[in-house]
This record gives sequence, C-alpha cells and structure tokens, in this order.
Amino acid sequence: MKMLKPLDIPIIILLIVLCFIPTGIFMWQQRSVNAASELYATIRVDRKVVKKVDLTANKKHYTFVLHPHRGQYNVIEVAGDQIRDKADNTPDQVAVHTSWISKLGQQSICLPHKLVIEIKSKDKQANSSTGTGMVQP
Repeated sequence: MKMLKPLDIPIIILLIVLCFIPTGIFMWQQRSVNAASELYATIRVDRKVVKKVDLTANKKHYTFVLHPHRGQYNVIEVAGDQIRDKADNTPDQVAVHTSWISKLGQQSICLPHKLVIEIKSKDKQANSSTGTGMVQP
C-alpha cells in the first residue's frame, strides 16, 4: 500500500469499469437484435445447407432424424423458438451436451458428423452485426 499514490485507486476502479463497457454494449445489442428480428436455424452437413427451420413462427414441438453419412444419425428437436441436437451416435456427445440454442449467432456443432446448427436472422443487417454473416471458405 505504500507504493500506491492517491490517484491510483480511482484510476484502477475506472479501468475496471471501462473493461466491462464492451460487454454491456454487446449484451444490449444482442437483446435488441433478437427482439426485432425473425430467427431461423440452418442445419449444414459438409458446409451444405440441408434444412432450414423457422424459429419465430414455429410454435409446435417435433423431432426429425438426419443421416449425415452412412452409419451416422442426429436426432434434431425443435420446440417453438429453440432447437437442439437431442441425440447422436458420436462418442463424445458434444452437440448433445450443448443443449438448446435460440439466440442469434449460437451454434451447435457435431464435428464427427460435420453437422452444424446455427441460428440466423432473416434481417441481413442483424446477421452482419453479430458476425454470423461471414462467408464460409
């Protein structure tokens, strides 16, 4: 404490507060984008879109099975405005443990099956503001 000068403590507190400002701005932006846009999920296998699921108008609960490659399966569950990989036959079950996704930009990835579920917006500006509108190589 002898090495601190009188203005060091207020400067440290100010720097800590400034560190959290970007997080607050991002959370505010996400809330406004999610509330104002219509969301849908794209399901891609090997970078090709195999199915699109509308998450805003869809209020029913259903499941369907995808077979990305021979001997592989993914059970996809949709409930209103959220979607998840309910079950698959991968050894690590990462996509299953990801559980429900419903916010713009969220992804559930099943790497062994090369399957990606991503939440997108019908509003092109919302996709680009969250970084999800990037072109895949």
